[in-house]
Amino acid sequence: MRGNGSPAGAAARRAAARITAAFADAGVTGQLHALDVDTGTSVSVTATQLAPTSSLHKVCLLAALYREAAAGRLDRTRQVDIPAAGRTPGLSGIAVMRDAVRLSLRDLATLAIAVSDNAAADVLWREVGIDTVNRAMAELGLPDTVAVHDMTAIRNALLAQPDLTDPAALSGISVLDPSRTNRSTPRQMAELFAAIWRDEVCAGDLAAELRSILGLQAWSHRLASGFPFDDVRVSGKTATLPTVRHEAGVIEYPDGGRYAVAVFTRAASTAAILPAADAVIGTAARIAVDALRTA
Repeated sequence: MRGNGSPAGAAARRAAARITAAFADAGVTGQLHALDVDTGTSVSVTATQLAPTSSLHKVCLLAALYREAAAGRLDRTRQVDIPAAGRTPGLSGIAVMRDAVRLSLRDLATLAIAVSDNAAADVLWREVGIDTVNRAMAELGLPDTVAVHDMTAIRNALLAQPDLTDPAALSGISVLDPSRTNRSTPRQMAELFAAIWRDEVCAGDLAAELRSILGLQAWSHRLASGFPFDDVRVSGKTATLPTVRHEAGVIEYPDGGRYAVAVFTRAASTAAILPAADAVIGTAARIAVDALRTA
């Protein structure tokens, strides 16, 4: 929190120490940035260090889509015919469907967030364009948030590595190197979510629609696990790569408190299933938000 010599600053340091300890207990190296959407008060742990974003960059893609729609340069309701052949493989959404489909751009956006549909996301990457997404991030004051790859390119880079369980081999994979792939920092991803919730990406009905899509994510084992309350709303997006587990989003309390949080982690283990690494994302976010709410 701002004001290092103040009680709020001391609370921030205590929260950061607890978060760092939680990361260590879970066997991960972690980064975090949490901020009060309305006041800007924040808690940070290594929040300006670049990291690969993978599927988390779908939020940047949606922000650019809705920014283009607000400017009248793109119709988010336009229908796109998507043949069965040639889709980006994946584990959900149209990636696993067998027949041709016809969907609007905003429905593709919904699938890209709700079930992290890589095929839907890649249609949007083609329709919106990587350059447009990067320009939108720069215009929003997020210069370190840069797209390099679509989901097909990320998948191909992983398939080119024969053994994803070998820690030594992982060091050469481009999509795990933030200098060579989609990248951002926890601070800038939290700032992007805060901008969406403050109507700075787009306004009015478009902003409400964008926020509603970001509230549809099916996965509740990371960020949402720290806020198991019926009256607290968690919106967000995960990202997963070998050893990498991230999530960023917004936590909304019934009293009107709104907190943008980004938690990035890197595990020592290459195991695909690490419940502690998933759960610590929610734990760290809860510690940070509790500190902001009592500042």
